[in-house]
Amino acid sequence: MSDPVTRGDVARGAGLAGLARAGALIEAVAQPLFVWLFGLASYGIYVVLWGAVNLVSNIVDLSMTVALQRVVPGIDDETRAHAAVKFSLLVSVLPATAIALLVSLNAESVASLFSTAAEDRASLPTAIAFFVWALPLWTFIEVATSAARARRAFGPEIRLRILWEQIARILFALGFFAAGMDSFGLIAAHLCSLALTAALCVPLISRYYRLKLLLRAPVGRPLARELLATGLGLLPAAMARRFLIDGPPVALNLMLPGARGATAAGLFEIARKISTVPLIVRQAFGYVLGPLSSAQARADREAVAPLYRFSCRVSAALVVPLGGLLVFAGPDILSVYRPEAMAALPLLYVLVAARAIEAVVGPATTVIEMIGHRALPTLNSLAGTALWAFLAFLLVPRSGAMGMVIAVAAATFVIASAATIELRISDGLSPFDAKLLRNLAVSLAGVALMALAAYLARGPVRFALVLLLWALTSWSTLRFGLVRSDREALGGLARRLRLV
Repeated sequence: MSDPVTRGDVARGAGLAGLARAGALIEAVAQPLFVWLFGLASYGIYVVLWGAVNLVSNIVDLSMTVALQRVVPGIDDETRAHAAVKFSLLVSVLPATAIALLVSLNAESVASLFSTAAEDRASLPTAIAFFVWALPLWTFIEVATSAARARRAFGPEIRLRILWEQIARILFALGFFAAGMDSFGLIAAHLCSLALTAALCVPLISRYYRLKLLLRAPVGRPLARELLATGLGLLPAAMARRFLIDGPPVALNLMLPGARGATAAGLFEIARKISTVPLIVRQAFGYVLGPLSSAQARADREAVAPLYRFSCRVSAALVVPLGGLLVFAGPDILSVYRPEAMAALPLLYVLVAARAIEAVVGPATTVIEMIGHRALPTLNSLAGTALWAFLAFLLVPRSGAMGMVIAVAAATFVIASAATIELRISDGLSPFDAKLLRNLAVSLAGVALMALAAYLARGPVRFALVLLLWALTSWSTLRFGLVRSDREALGGLARRLRLV
């Protein structure tokens, strides 16, 4: 039996996973650079193509990324653990490669489906034929890093996700722009950074698995059935969640004609990327609680409860003040983009509010998946996706990107709320107690001060005041909104910040 999982384990793992996911912070910084270099419409078609690749990748991987984290921690036989990784790579990467080849050979037909600015229309088929090879590369990266997380290794992604993927993409983009490339330069930069990251995933796998054993490990039918059953059972939920991330810009592009579709997709993605910064915290706890709660539930189902509540309290303590910062400093943040990007400000308000609510209820969906309620995440995600599609169909033709944002926010709220209610009914788990309410009271008091500062001040002074109040609110919420045992679980960070 593995050692019991503690709140300290969760905090350390979430910190490392959060650093790995901090590539989203670099993306938020890179985003205005890409818009300045290549234009809003060109950036819009780029995010549409990347969204399409992500959607297809999440279908062809059959949720092996989640299945590995659920199955491998419970395997005692190293040969079977290696066989699980081998099977996951084969059943995901090979179909992704076949699809990339098919699309590349039919790029002209595929290009006719997308809306783009007139100046990008001629180069779109070439861009699609080239960029579609991101599909097998990204699928391999996702499965490889999930195999590492299945070993409770949450930190190794940091260099890959931040240094080699995100920073390399910026350098490639600057180089291609300097060479005189147009919008195709951004697509080429993305593909080059993925190729580099995929190559570096091989030594990552070799740190936690023996490559020779990985190649020769026999994949028995029982193991293959277990992985497929787990992955296919979770696939609808994973697909539905991905539709809410990558589907909106693709849908906007398909529903709105010409440059309007590309621009709306670009504005939505600007708001989404900035609003994703608070989501890093929730995703970090979700990544960690996945394999940890799966292993813990086998030994002691009730032991998952304190881990879940702890993650909710810390997530709320960090995300609510961060949401206030993004809302009240939003005009200053968007001022670093081209002037036309300021139209994303109202979109940002709605998405940040949705992310803050989602963070308060914590990674309930992840916990439900990992402790055995396979049908519930699927039902929740399908309900949320259906609501998103219905609202998008009604609102996008009239309201454009704002209609899509409302649809996404409503779907996010429904999925998070449903998972929280189901955990309460099925396992008696709920994040809402006196500790969380005290946490929220401190956070919201700080957010109210940010609102006052934003109302009274303007320009750089406003940004400086809001930033200062965010830092004070975050510290105050961690110090006074968490009980001492929560603060102690934060380890060295708590000592450095004088929280204990």
